[in-house]
Amino acid sequence: MTHLRLSDDRWPVAGRFASTVVLALAVWFVTTVSVGVSAQQTAAPLATPQLSDTEIEAFLRDAKVLSARSTGKGVTDSLRATLSNGAMTHDAHIQTIDEEKREFRTPKIVEFNFRDSWKFNIAAYKLDRMLGLNMVPVSVPRRWRMQQAAYTWWVDDVMMDEGDRLKGQANDPDVLRWNRQMQLVRVFDQLIYNTDRNLGNLLITKEWRVWAIDHTRAFRKHETLKTPAALTACDRQLLEKLKALDRQTLKRELDDYLLNWEIDGLLKRRDAIVAHFEKLGPAALFDRAPAR
Repeated sequence: MTHLRLSDDRWPVAGRFASTVVLALAVWFVTTVSVGVSAQQTAAPLATPQLSDTEIEAFLRDAKVLSARSTGKGVTDSLRATLSNGAMTHDAHIQTIDEEKREFRTPKIVEFNFRDSWKFNIAAYKLDRMLGLNMVPVSVPRRWRMQQAAYTWWVDDVMMDEGDRLKGQANDPDVLRWNRQMQLVRVFDQLIYNTDRNLGNLLITKEWRVWAIDHTRAFRKHETLKTPAALTACDRQLLEKLKALDRQTLKRELDDYLLNWEIDGLLKRRDAIVAHFEKLGPAALFDRAPAR
């Protein structure tokens, strides 16, 4: 902010009265502008310029962490951090969780060879782009203090999550487009065997675009689909990209984040998804609308 310096000896003609009036006006102007900017930032942050995935990756890797605080959600004690590279300031989601348990129990399930890892966020992002979905935010590896972590782009312009939508807060006027977006989410979750998809980690922007976040409990070794009945339709382009996936490509892109048996399970589930839609036939396929 520009600092105004008013002094009587620099105003020889107007004198003290003029100086006082100008000072009062300056204080009023600065206060008004400051309050206006503060209110704007509180109500709705300025939109981030359109950036490529490569630019976002670079920002997440290199920008300085200005502050970090708990998200207050979930059980992994993740953080919301504010980063800046001097030209831009933006938030990121930092997750350091990396746990393995021979047996994991909840009131509903017992899971063996349990893994909960930040690495799966990056694997989900990379796989999402390989399939041309563009519904998982950019995520990169980077240290948080003494721990390895995933730094994930904080989604802009979020209007609500899926839980709020189902409570009747609002609905996309384009019902067909909305349903097809959700079909893409279901196919992806079956592919990665996501055990922790919940209403709070499906974010909906003001343009009714769905973003799927938080994949630390995915990529299980299971060779069968978790809920095949959920798969009732699929985008043609996605199905073709699924068919084209091969072990060599997956190893090259995901080897730093997935174990061999996790890649094996992914390919087996891919086969099951392809077989599922081939059995349903052409009536189950659609052409996706461009992202807004």
